[in-house]
Amino acid sequence: MVLSHQTGVRIPVALLILFNMRGLDMKTYIPKAAEIEKKWYLVDANDKILGRLATEIAKVLSGKNKPIYTPHLDVGDFVVVINAGKVKVTGGKEQKKIYYHYSGYPGGMKERTYQQVLDKRPEMIIRHAVRGMLPKSKLGRKMFKKLKVYPGEKHPHQAQQPERLEL
Repeated sequence: MVLSHQTGVRIPVALLILFNMRGLDMKTYIPKAAEIEKKWYLVDANDKILGRLATEIAKVLSGKNKPIYTPHLDVGDFVVVINAGKVKVTGGKEQKKIYYHYSGYPGGMKERTYQQVLDKRPEMIIRHAVRGMLPKSKLGRKMFKKLKVYPGEKHPHQAQQPERLEL
């Protein structure tokens, strides 16, 4: 069976049904600024695997865990990570993983092993992993500012009453 479209083009009914099933006739929903509710979550990194932890944190920061997720809007929540110094890595990465930093000058390449970074600034390990999983744009930088990482148990965000997020 073939139907005639408004333009006079004959379109098979099966094709029309297929377009309808794919939702091509649906309206796009874009949340208003007042509809976006920002929550605070508390994540304990004690004995968690770095990559798996970072992916879940990145999802919450970008808002992909919410039904109102929109790629071009910041609908994500705040995340407070405690015990960053007790995060684990697998596959011998304690000895193999190297963090690079380049100052921009000739000979300005610096490298540190995972263990050196863990001893000196353990919060940088989680921040580095999560930053790599967020968009590389203004929006990604805005999302990244909602990540708060602390090496120990204490954090200054008690007033926000963060909910525990089990990962």
